[in-house]
Amino acid sequence: MSSHPPSSVRLRDLTHPVVAGLISVIVNYGGTFILVFQAARAAGLSPESTASWVWSISIGVGITGILLSWASREPIITAWSTPAAFLVTALATTPYAEAVGAYMISAAAFVLLGMSGYFEKVIRLIPPGVAAGLLAGILLQFGIGAFGGMSIDPWLAGLLIVVYVVLKRLTTRYAVVGILVLGLAFLLIQGRVDLSGLQLTLAAPVFTLPAFSLSALLSLALPLFLITLTGQYMPGMLVLRADGFRSSADPIVTVTGLGSLLMAPFGSHAFNLAAITAAICTGREAHEDPSKRWLAGIAAGVFYILVGVFGVTLAAVFMAFPATFITTLAGLALLGTIGGSLASAMADVKGREASLITFLAAAANITLLGIGGAFWGLVIGLVAYAVLNGRLPREASKPVVALDKRAN
Repeated sequence: MSSHPPSSVRLRDLTHPVVAGLISVIVNYGGTFILVFQAARAAGLSPESTASWVWSISIGVGITGILLSWASREPIITAWSTPAAFLVTALATTPYAEAVGAYMISAAAFVLLGMSGYFEKVIRLIPPGVAAGLLAGILLQFGIGAFGGMSIDPWLAGLLIVVYVVLKRLTTRYAVVGILVLGLAFLLIQGRVDLSGLQLTLAAPVFTLPAFSLSALLSLALPLFLITLTGQYMPGMLVLRADGFRSSADPIVTVTGLGSLLMAPFGSHAFNLAAITAAICTGREAHEDPSKRWLAGIAAGVFYILVGVFGVTLAAVFMAFPATFITTLAGLALLGTIGGSLASAMADVKGREASLITFLAAAANITLLGIGGAFWGLVIGLVAYAVLNGRLPREASKPVVALDKRAN
């Protein structure tokens, strides 16, 4: 049985999940998607191949998110691997056909990992306080960014913040909906989002025959696997756990890995369980009733597919939004999750100091050996917990049930 039993869905139940899904998609495209275009430029890809990359990754993310959310009745948000930054340099020296082969090897490794069952066992060993501290640390920069925009674009950021606070006082449920609508209206009135030249152009997939080499395996497939595992899947699962969802990690890793494998010949480097944008859809802002938050996963998947169908066109629209709008919108939408995570991290007196260490280490965003802050924050937190308490708990999380046994 699901930890959040599904209930009947009415039209009024759709507003908040749909808006949460839309915001997560806007933040994803407006935040990190520019790296895909930079990597495509570094690889010397044609406009057609670049559009195919957009098509494959958007369609793949959309379909896997919809399938997983529908099967689990939980908001399983998928996204592309945001550590695509290293692709900008890797693709400059790796032939594109070999890069596609490396994508496939990385994806196949995730399929095997998901089928093995080991990843879920590792997730269960993480103490709840440490997990909450890690999530709060990862999200902290987004919360800071919501207010940091005041020094760059004070009118836009100030409007969003004031409207958010006022709506929180008057009607908590519509605070995030309100800042999205009023923010977009403000930008359109100022003429800062030019839609006059917008033409919806259908994308067409371009197949690339993969090639395989040892150099691409070591320089691209292995780093992509490790960075995606530690920087995406691990915090992504902790986001779900923090909001009370108990889906098994293994089917999620298997399904997204299989999807990545199928889409790789069309340009998709990797897609996986989302972390930051997932938090927008798993908390109370998505819906007061946890049993209806899975609709946010469906909505996000539909929006991703729409972007994929129209290729670069809609992605370019999202990236045309001012950076301050994206960072402020994301930060305000995540305030509830940040606050809840901090409260959970500090709730257990026994593990409070280890949770605080985890929070600070994750917030510091340490980068060593090419691996980002989420992994190192978790490692430092677990070491601190083990030292302070004598050992790690044998199993910190509640038992979970596989997706295929919980589908409705």
